[in-house]
Amino acid sequence: MTQTPTGQLIDGVALSAHLRGQVANNVVALKARGVTPGLAVILVGEDPASAVYVRNKVKACADTGVHSVFEKYEATMTESALLDRIASLNADPTIHGILVQMPLPKHINPHKVIEAISVSKDVDGYATLSAGELMTGQSGFRPCTPYGCMKLIESTGFDLRGKHAVVIGRSNTVGKPMALLLLQANATVTVCHSATKDIGYHTRQADVVVAAVGKRNVLTADMVKPGAIVIDVGMNRNDEGKLCGDVDFAGIRHLTSFITPVPGGVGPMTITMLLVNTVESAQRCAAATAGAAA
Repeated sequence: MTQTPTGQLIDGVALSAHLRGQVANNVVALKARGVTPGLAVILVGEDPASAVYVRNKVKACADTGVHSVFEKYEATMTESALLDRIASLNADPTIHGILVQMPLPKHINPHKVIEAISVSKDVDGYATLSAGELMTGQSGFRPCTPYGCMKLIESTGFDLRGKHAVVIGRSNTVGKPMALLLLQANATVTVCHSATKDIGYHTRQADVVVAAVGKRNVLTADMVKPGAIVIDVGMNRNDEGKLCGDVDFAGIRHLTSFITPVPGGVGPMTITMLLVNTVESAQRCAAATAGAAA
């Protein structure tokens, strides 16, 4: 059945707050069992945007009762020293998630760093093993931004089974895992990218469109099927310097059944799903410990 255009906003701030409440309750339950979820966040260098992101992550941990360890290092830190520190955190039973903030200084190989994190603590879901677990339907950690997108779609009550979803973008962090998560929900998925001849041809057939390329107006009114759900992952600046997404929000909102705003849509969900993954890691650890003691 075709969705009716209503242009309802999917409020990522409200959904994020609800999920963080659940996280806080789960933390209380874990602490009652003697387990405090712990997240280690490493920042190397002086990138100002990274500093803001890290500060927000540490605050989110404090707000929900998750123990956070924030470690800041000079940009001159060697790759081997960073890898050694990750190895120590891998072995630390009080740490259930490890996050190394990107970008790293040019002399440090980000792939090596990501792969050094234990898959059991890869709460960002970026490592090759985590990606493989997602592709094969195993219980690995889902990358936080696409995981948050799925929660936003779920909040509308829309059943993805048998529906057509189009993902614009094929990055390892959003586009590819987004497509896999939609497949897991039994959607029929098309992935469009820079080499796609006519993106509009595909999006005009889509019940759900996820735009994740970091480019303004990649989705416009002539490219949207009436009643579609549109999830805007982009974060850009318009000519006036205001935050905007990848889609022409004003031009297409009236065509959609649901749409995420920028800001206030996908953005708040990313850190929330990081908390969800960290608590899930702690729950797995607690279950394994209980099983071993039984």
